[in-house]
Amino acid sequence: MKTNDFYFDLPEDLIAQVPLKNRDESRLMTLDKNTGEVKHKTFRDILECLNDNDILVLNNTRVIPARLFGFKAETNAEIEILLLSRKDINTWEALTKPAKRLKLGTKIIFGDGLLIGIVKELQEDGIRTIEFEYEGIFEDVLDRLGNMPLPPYIHEKLEDKERYQTVYSKVTGSSAAPTAGLHFTPEILLELKNKGVQIEYVTLHVGLGTFRPVKAESIFDHTMHKEYFEIAEDVKNRLNEAKKNGKRIVCVGTTSVRTLESSANILNNLDRNSGWTDIFIYPSYEFKFVDAMITNFHLPESTLIMMISAFAGKTYIMDAYEEAIREKYRFFSFGDAMYIF
Repeated sequence: MKTNDFYFDLPEDLIAQVPLKNRDESRLMTLDKNTGEVKHKTFRDILECLNDNDILVLNNTRVIPARLFGFKAETNAEIEILLLSRKDINTWEALTKPAKRLKLGTKIIFGDGLLIGIVKELQEDGIRTIEFEYEGIFEDVLDRLGNMPLPPYIHEKLEDKERYQTVYSKVTGSSAAPTAGLHFTPEILLELKNKGVQIEYVTLHVGLGTFRPVKAESIFDHTMHKEYFEIAEDVKNRLNEAKKNGKRIVCVGTTSVRTLESSANILNNLDRNSGWTDIFIYPSYEFKFVDAMITNFHLPESTLIMMISAFAGKTYIMDAYEEAIREKYRFFSFGDAMYIF
């Protein structure tokens, strides 16, 4: 299976640069994964799609201002880093640019010395382990110096940083937003609860595993970067009970899907509460726990379009994407949504 099997030609003007004024006014394409039937709705119609037999699973991770701009102490060369995962209180794994300038022991200055990073380990693909020196609390320093890690295809300035957070974000640690959740409002969540939909929260801190591009010609040569997930014991028990009773598990976002499928065993039960996952889902993966999903429209040749192709069938997905392009849906992080059931 080749990476270019998942390519499609996307007009640049369909890449959403800013979020809509109201989160729930985005469009919603529904796709029946058994028949390939597509319908066009608005996101508020998700209220009609879900019922009291459904369990809605959301990723409550919160994005940190993970992008930092600094310079090398020795040469004043400009350096950009993206924090990926915390190794201990002062040490992070980070994606760096330009990585070739960062050797072992390199010192990076941020914010006129408020934060200093020292390269402790070199890894592949521009990743470095960096130990930080600072005064006070790291999160306070990061709030002062860091920038929201918007994807590189977004060129417009984000006026309200909270629009790159879900309304239910709670557990800080992500380097990117779980963007399928950006469509939800407190009002929609309340209406779903009143309708009898059971809502559960899991955590996966979005890192390089989610948004790293596939560069290998064959998808089997692509290595996923690990991301940390947590499922509280009571949540795990309720989800297992719901699955046992024939309830429908509806995941919001590919990160929620990866969380549940990483925890699920061959008996279709969740048996891991936390850990690091590098699960790579592509056709012909057999899903163990997830029955339906709400997701955004994804990049060509990405692991995300490979995942939804495994879920709904590559032909149905590619046909649906062709129709989305004809109908001028908005793509990627601030774009429209798809409900696959």
